Formats: sequence, C-alpha cells, structure tokens
Amino acid sequence: MIVAPDGVIGMRAERDDTLIQAVARAWKWRRMLDRKEAQSLSEIAVREKLGTTYVSRIFDLNLLAPDIVEAILDGRQPVGLSLREFAKGIPLAWEEQRVKFGFRV
Repeated sequence: MIVAPDGVIGMRAERDDTLIQAVARAWKWRRMLDRKEAQSLSEIAVREKLGTTYVSRIFDLNLLAPDIVEAILDGRQPVGLSLREFAKGIPLAWEEQRVKFGFRV
C-alpha cells in the first residue's frame, strides 16, 4: 500500500509473471511467423499443444502500445490488470488501450 503526500492511498502493482510470460509468447510467435518458421497461428497452436483461440488471444498482445508493454515488464501495470482483461479485446489505437486498461493518459 502506498500513501501519497496528498493522502491518497493506492495499492502498488507487482510483477505479474503470467502476464509477462504471455507477452513473451506473443513476441515469440510473431517472430516465428516473420521468419517463416510457422505459416499460421493454427500451426503454432498445434506445435505448442494449445487451443487456436488461446493462441490468437495471446498473439493480440503484439498490438499493445510500447509503453504498456514496458510497464507490464517492469511490474508497473495498474493494480488488478490481468491477462483476462486483455482477452476481452485490445483496441488498435494506443490511446484507447491506455484508457481501457487504466494507464495514465
């Protein structure tokens, strides 16, 4: 818990290893597609023994604004933000992402 000089109380976020792992997987899978090591997300799903829907949702993390990714990797994401929130859909516009997921605009 953090108490700011103005008396505002807030909870401090911590590293979310599940979220960090998901971002890393998304980057890995994109690299695989870029390098032609896999032809589709369906192929990646088969290789990884995961559902295609899951792979697709995780892959969408590649759409995140760079500052959001940096905050996640540093453990500075808003308290309560989890992979489940991203699974509900990621807006393409970075400003919309910041608003939707609770990052300061």
